[in-house]
Amino acid sequence: MISKVSIHNYKSITNLEISLGRLNIFIGENGCGKTNILEAITCCGIVADTESSSLTDTLLSLKGIRISEPHLMKSAFNSIKEADVTKDMLAMNPDFITNISIYNQFDEEFGIRIHNYEQGTWTAGLLLHNLKKETSDYAEDQIKRNTYSYSKYKPYLERMFGSNSISSFLNFSPENYFLRRFEEEGQLKPLGIRGEGLFKHLIDLYKKRPELLNKIGDKLRLIGWFQGFEIPDDLAFTERRINIRDKYLKELNYFDQRSANEGFLYLLFYFTLFVSPYTPSFFAIDNIDNALNPKLCEELIRQLTVLSKEHNKQVILTTHNPAILDGLNLSDDEQRLFTIYRNADGHTIAKRINEPKIVKGIETVRLSESYIRGYFGGLPKNF
Repeated sequence: MISKVSIHNYKSITNLEISLGRLNIFIGENGCGKTNILEAITCCGIVADTESSSLTDTLLSLKGIRISEPHLMKSAFNSIKEADVTKDMLAMNPDFITNISIYNQFDEEFGIRIHNYEQGTWTAGLLLHNLKKETSDYAEDQIKRNTYSYSKYKPYLERMFGSNSISSFLNFSPENYFLRRFEEEGQLKPLGIRGEGLFKHLIDLYKKRPELLNKIGDKLRLIGWFQGFEIPDDLAFTERRINIRDKYLKELNYFDQRSANEGFLYLLFYFTLFVSPYTPSFFAIDNIDNALNPKLCEELIRQLTVLSKEHNKQVILTTHNPAILDGLNLSDDEQRLFTIYRNADGHTIAKRINEPKIVKGIETVRLSESYIRGYFGGLPKNF
């Protein structure tokens, strides 16, 4: 698993370090930088996954990065000194955008820098620290040339993080439109960041791992009316649907995803993402509370915590819904909660929230209530 993320000079982030668990939740006010953190990690995944040093806007967008003008990708705080901005860089470049380091549980480091936007592409650089000396020397030599060889360092990344970790990281932000339109394949496999490719993925599980499809069906019973779903055997070549059964509609054999409520489709996507062996082992979901009842959110987090351990997934979730927090057990070190906020200078800060101490005679409140009362910070202060 990834044990630590260190980010320098990306959008609202100047210097930020976060120690991650298996299931991590970011909560904070709008515009505090939650998604910026996810995008920075996504940059690492893109560079680790490509054999070219050029990153197109299209590729960045498909991975979940919001594309903007180059000067808006770089921190613009006047208080940043050049020495701070270039911290840990092996080569100086005044146009660089970010320096990101990812650590595994053994604190071996893998670093990325993205810089020098020209003619619609970014140039990617590579930093390797605390690995075999010849690899670090090679990386330093290649960075001075602003290029690198993926095949040269790939074995070391796989040793550190596994073959399906950093390079396959995606920032998922599913949308109702794409979840409902099973016709959408998506350009990224196995699942697109907006929900594309869900039907094809369900078909693959149906053919190769039917027990996992049944497990997804069992988890979907979090929704009270849900009785089951199936992949029809009589689908025409161009037809794409699942048959969904409502236990209250005795006279209706089934309906398909086009008639399903939005919350059901989001849950179908999330459980597929966590259960499938073909999805990334490290990923993020932005605004996981979208379209879900608060009580359902609480139980969903409990279920996803179990699934993440059973299927070896590491995940970062962002939310604005305090009910999400009540599904956490902060006595388990693999479950971590972070308040994300902007400090007095406007820089994005992450503060880990530990398990509240029980004090005799003092009222114990749920995590959601603690957040709403302002105990954790991360709430608007301008009104």
